Amino acid sequence: MAREDAGLTELDRKILRVLQREANLPLDRVAEEVGSSRTAVWNRIKRYEASGLIKRYSVVLDPELVGLGEIFFVTIRTNRHDVEWLRRFSDAVAELPEILEAHRLAGENDYLLKVRVPTTRDYDAFYQRLISRIEIYNVTSQLSMETIKADSPLPV
Repeated sequence: MAREDAGLTELDRKILRVLQREANLPLDRVAEEVGSSRTAVWNRIKRYEASGLIKRYSVVLDPELVGLGEIFFVTIRTNRHDVEWLRRFSDAVAELPEILEAHRLAGENDYLLKVRVPTTRDYDAFYQRLISRIEIYNVTSQLSMETIKADSPLPV
């Protein structure tokens, strides 16, 4: 699966796959897993960080264990496409922590939100806060019954 257009070598891809799986793995273990020297791996990681390829390091929490058991996918249609509406919508999305992801779409719907909350009642409270901040033409919410796959590593 060589994608030379991305400018990544096979060694780069191996290192990135390991780091996405376990970012706090000791450098010696990363080097061992990818079949390279510790220094070469360290230099590449520093280059990834400096270039912005690695944006940040984070910890993945179990949502159930922190009380965020419900996922809603929310599609939004708007009849306003002006700069002011988009600014207000973007501000609302940034300020509402329940929104884990927000996407502008091509097609019938304008936006898709992934929202995590403890309960459906909490979703309703979230929904009320959202519509109090921004005019929305149509909102459709769908409750996820089961997460079949929720993997964050990119397939490099």
